Amino acid sequence: MQLYPLRLTAPAKPLVFGGHAIARNLGKTGIPDWGIGETWECSDVDGMGGEVTNGPLAGTSLRELVQQHPEELMGRGWSGEYFPVLAKFIDATGTLPVHLHADDETAQRLEGQANGKTEAWHILAAAPGATALCGIRDGVSAEQLRTALEAQKFDAVMRRLPVRAGETIYVPGGTLHSFGPDTLVYEIEQTSDIQQHAMRWHMEDGSPVDDEEFTGNLDMLLQEIKFDPKPDFGPGVSVRVDDGVEQTFLCTGPYFALERWRAGTAAPIRRRFETAQILSNVGAPVTVTAGAWSEELGRADSLLLPACLGTVEVTGPADVLFGYLPNLDRDVRHPLTEAGYGPAVIVTLGEGLETAAT
Repeated sequence: MQLYPLRLTAPAKPLVFGGHAIARNLGKTGIPDWGIGETWECSDVDGMGGEVTNGPLAGTSLRELVQQHPEELMGRGWSGEYFPVLAKFIDATGTLPVHLHADDETAQRLEGQANGKTEAWHILAAAPGATALCGIRDGVSAEQLRTALEAQKFDAVMRRLPVRAGETIYVPGGTLHSFGPDTLVYEIEQTSDIQQHAMRWHMEDGSPVDDEEFTGNLDMLLQEIKFDPKPDFGPGVSVRVDDGVEQTFLCTGPYFALERWRAGTAAPIRRRFETAQILSNVGAPVTVTAGAWSEELGRADSLLLPACLGTVEVTGPADVLFGYLPNLDRDVRHPLTEAGYGPAVIVTLGEGLETAAT
């Protein structure tokens, strides 16, 4: 079967820190009118996997697509048991719990999982003065960290960073973090739902965590934490690709890449690709065309574009995100070099990739 742009179910999670921003600010429809913390735009996580809702493949799970059409979906030579990238909208009307996700080695060793979860947050909106906690301050010992976490004194040991709309931060696995309140985020990450919390309340409903559970949570968290990562927010690296069309590399690394494309009306977004693309609309409704397929993509809606399509056109005005599993040389280094970025200044977009900027 020839694959086509796929609309997937996007489960909405009513977490205690959530609000109404995904519907009322971004404009997403079809989600409940109560406090929603996250919508999972493209997911192959066990128990939260997406299913196709359009066309001949309607009702097929993303896991089944990966297993039945691995190269058509992901690109030539690819094989794997599940779709490797997870994408979400997150409404931090309240503050997320302080937590971490193990890196690959730790997830395999302590959690019995195939991989950990490195992630990145692209800030769509944030109130003036918004901040995030990300990473441990220099000089903090494991003993000092535990004492502070037991007392819930996070600022004593964690780095608090300013948050601004349009910026992105790449968060390696093992990094203790939180963000909110009043922050709206697009998150891209490895396919995983492992996490260790440092809070005395459950994020599902705010109910208290008893002392025994809290102690066990801290024990595991301290086995999984990495003290070294100290990531920062950045604006990304932009390239003008056509009349009124801008491509911005927001973050990239071995697990995922995220780009934001904006276009006016002089020229559409024309994108070529060799690996599956998660296309999420963060602006007004747009028309998406891939071969003979052409449909409107509404506000805060997403499509999964199989690799076999090869090209997509998005008619502006447009403001969209593309998330994907990159070939770093082909998908990132080469286009930035072609755009004139050279060896004068090093801009770090994520783990495993440094690209030079003039």
